[in-house]
Amino acid sequence: MLKANFQRISMEKTKRKKNFLNRTLDRVEIAGNKLPHPVTLFFYLAIFVLLLSFIGASVEWSASGEILNRVTNEVEMQKITVNNLLSKEGLVYILTSMLSNFTGFAPLGVVLVVTFGIGMAEGSGFISAAVKKTVSVTPKRLIVPVVVFLGIMSNVASVVGYVVLVPLGAIIFMSYNKHPLAGMAAAFAGASGGFSANLLIGAIDPLLSGISTEGARILDPSYVVDPTGNWFFMMASTVVITIVGTIITEKIVEPRLGIYDKSKAQVTQSEMELGNMSQIENKALKVSSIVLFAMLIGLFLLCIPKTSFLRNIQTGSLVSGSALMKGIIPIITIMFFVPSVIYGKITGVYKSEKDIAAQMGKSMSTMGGYIALAFVASQFISYFEKTNIGIIIALKGAKFLGSIGIWPPLLMVIFVILASLLNLFMGSASAKWVIMAPVFIPMFMGLNISPEMTQAAFRIGDSSTNIITPLMDYFPLILAFAKKYDEDTGIGTMISTMLPYSVGFLIFWAVLLVIWMVLGLPLGPGVGVYM
Repeated sequence: MLKANFQRISMEKTKRKKNFLNRTLDRVEIAGNKLPHPVTLFFYLAIFVLLLSFIGASVEWSASGEILNRVTNEVEMQKITVNNLLSKEGLVYILTSMLSNFTGFAPLGVVLVVTFGIGMAEGSGFISAAVKKTVSVTPKRLIVPVVVFLGIMSNVASVVGYVVLVPLGAIIFMSYNKHPLAGMAAAFAGASGGFSANLLIGAIDPLLSGISTEGARILDPSYVVDPTGNWFFMMASTVVITIVGTIITEKIVEPRLGIYDKSKAQVTQSEMELGNMSQIENKALKVSSIVLFAMLIGLFLLCIPKTSFLRNIQTGSLVSGSALMKGIIPIITIMFFVPSVIYGKITGVYKSEKDIAAQMGKSMSTMGGYIALAFVASQFISYFEKTNIGIIIALKGAKFLGSIGIWPPLLMVIFVILASLLNLFMGSASAKWVIMAPVFIPMFMGLNISPEMTQAAFRIGDSSTNIITPLMDYFPLILAFAKKYDEDTGIGTMISTMLPYSVGFLIFWAVLLVIWMVLGLPLGPGVGVYM
């Protein structure tokens, strides 16, 4: 009787704890839902900047520091004051610059171009087939690291990771007599927790680098952050996240979940089994993979001659100022586009050029929300730059941070933590970076920290907490997938399952960042930690 009462009391305590957790998460979700839509948010921010410019000009807010003179192109001591955009001249600027602000918005063109290639790869089934083929031939001892790794690599086209790989992870794990939720967790951790790690340049790279360029140009109008600016660091991050994700899955998540009770599943036995690729899909994947490999070899051969058009005409470099680096986005798009079309033609998805054109249009149709966001965000960034508020904050902030003498690697760790906390309440990476880049990039540039370094630190914080916030766009979808395999799964279950990944990624990724800065390793081709 005593034992029964103890068990009953323990269950009631556990239930109360779970209810408290759910209430806490509900409060977070409610608070997050009170944030306006990103388009509306940036509209409000633009209005706020206009009002702040009026106030700043009225109280003669200013700052002095070494700034690049845009006339002489030399760095010199300058006094910066606030420009009032609610003045007569300011209102003229707002009206006449609206179109150029939008069309000149750095991330817009590159993101739309990359979308052509990735959209074709998704629509044809090429990416899905490649992922499915890889995991189907993987030994049991390697299945966990492979699922985590493929989740990371799926960031090239993040929708594939969430929609295809996460549910596929559950099926794969079940086929090896592992808990399906552990498979989903491993895939989700790779796809979302390791969002900024990859061996390739994906859509997020040109998006963030374009925003970073706008932020850097507040101090240096000639500065360009290339999409490859974090490439080396992200490649190393892929190894770290794969290892950490594998250890957490095998040592924490799988033991905690225990033996799977199939009676809780809401799927049929056939849905739990990993299906085989058809003969035509295998053939299409083989042919398109050979074509992709041949294209990569061809690109490599084109880079070899010293007179190659892909090199810098003046220096012959393949890195600094080369056509290869400047044209990396069109090259990646072509690398996706051609094999995808071949795959689609063989499988019958693309029967004619009309189907290909239709898929291109379909890919662009998904960008409507981003285009609307880009329009409003471009106005906000333009106003922020024109008012000089960003420069003043950067100069004062850099002076303060410089005066307290924080060790630069520690300063970046603090910034990582800040980005990770903001990510809990605002899911969009680009939306947060549009707000943070114009402030922190110039501020850290004043401390000799490169914009690419600041961007890398932001990406760590932004990625690590993706998997524990219900406000992340795909969190409800992942929760729905999980309920198929365990009908009792709730938000609390998902949070408690993914929390070890989030903490582990944050710690070890930050450690990697500190090591990178201490050793002064290049972040990408021709890009250093310091300016």
